[in-house]
Amino acid sequence: MQQAHMGNSIKNDLWITDEEEAKDPDVLPELPGFHVLVRPVSIKQKTKGGILLPDSTRDDMAYLTTVGEVVALGDLAYNDKDKFPKGAWCKKGDYVCYGKHAGQKIKYKGLKFILLFDDQVIMKVESPKTLDPTFNLSKHSV
Repeated sequence: MQQAHMGNSIKNDLWITDEEEAKDPDVLPELPGFHVLVRPVSIKQKTKGGILLPDSTRDDMAYLTTVGEVVALGDLAYNDKDKFPKGAWCKKGDYVCYGKHAGQKIKYKGLKFILLFDDQVIMKVESPKTLDPTFNLSKHSV
């Protein structure tokens, strides 16, 4: 399978911000069953060149990053011992990756979240800035 070339895509560390735009709400919604609530990473307000990004663009970029912080787990998340014999794939506070079209996008108390099922988490990462969306498999020998 051929990998699409990303061209001159911007690496994550150039557009993901360390600053918290809005604090987490005091009380999160109660999650039923096998759900994992993820908050997409925050996006910088302006580019390296000083161009201000509109809120709509920043919102779209946040949802399309496919990485976020786990803020809550449902009461049954990762409890299926047949499906998860080694235990939970992630916990509150972890940064996780998920599929581009996975989950349900929701807004709660003015903050945007993605509601995933426990098996929609693809991997856990130390920091969202360590991911490189410009990687192209066709340029590297295997």
